[in-house]
Amino acid sequence: MEDNVKAMLQEVTDREKIPESAAYNIRSDGKSAGRHNTKNIQIITKKDKPGIDIRVSSAAQKEEVFIPALVTHSGFTDLVYNDFYIEPGADVTIVAGCSVCSNGCDASEHHGIHRFFLGENAHVLYLEKHVGTGEGTGERIINPETEVYGEPGSYMEIETTQIRGVDSTNRISKAELKERASIEIREKILTHGKQYARTEFTVDLNGDGSSARLISRSVATEDSSQLFVSNMRGNADCAGHSECDAILMDNGRVSAKPEIHANHLDAKLIHEASIGRIAGEQLMKLMSLGLTEKEAEEWIIQGFLK
Repeated sequence: MEDNVKAMLQEVTDREKIPESAAYNIRSDGKSAGRHNTKNIQIITKKDKPGIDIRVSSAAQKEEVFIPALVTHSGFTDLVYNDFYIEPGADVTIVAGCSVCSNGCDASEHHGIHRFFLGENAHVLYLEKHVGTGEGTGERIINPETEVYGEPGSYMEIETTQIRGVDSTNRISKAELKERASIEIREKILTHGKQYARTEFTVDLNGDGSSARLISRSVATEDSSQLFVSNMRGNADCAGHSECDAILMDNGRVSAKPEIHANHLDAKLIHEASIGRIAGEQLMKLMSLGLTEKEAEEWIIQGFLK
């Protein structure tokens, strides 16, 4: 494996190397750069479109699977369809994410469509990190789509991170949940320059006892802009909470368009939104401890996005 690919892989997975005991599929410039199956996790190449099927058996407990995708040069567009079939009672951590590199004038793009079919009482932790690198002028574009279909009692936790580097992103997440199924999505975004980031959450709470928690924390700096859109529909005796918190710096812009729809008498839905600059008293307190204004801002941002 080339050094640049290794470096990109480490950054997107936050691991020095993938554990030998884990299942994995490494995608580099539209092709497989390595694959490993385990007894309880099987990865199968799709025959009708680019992508893979990941099948996790009920016997999988506290196991991991890695499916990073890399675009290593300018002018390449990657499109992939990944489907996850999680059997009832399985407990698995999925480390995904994408790194795109542009060292030229042409754009580097990754478009990933992921669907999750969760069996009863299945538990999934999904970690997705987006990284843009390279010194070229070409745009670094990442557009992920995630669909979750939760059977009764299933639980999915999604953590997504995108800190600088990606010039344009359209992040779409959808979920349909049955009885007692739940989902929690937490995203962290920091944009700079003229970058643009759009987030869209759509959740249908269809079963009694189903629940959702959607949390977006973002920072828009310089001339970047962000749009947060959420649509939560309570169609049963359910509970949902949506939260958008954003910090503005320089000429950054953030818009929030939340919607909640209670279509059942016992649906309990809440939305909270807060957009504004860093509070002056926070800066003053840190600067009184010896930090410069820039250092104080960095401390506040790191704590906010932690």
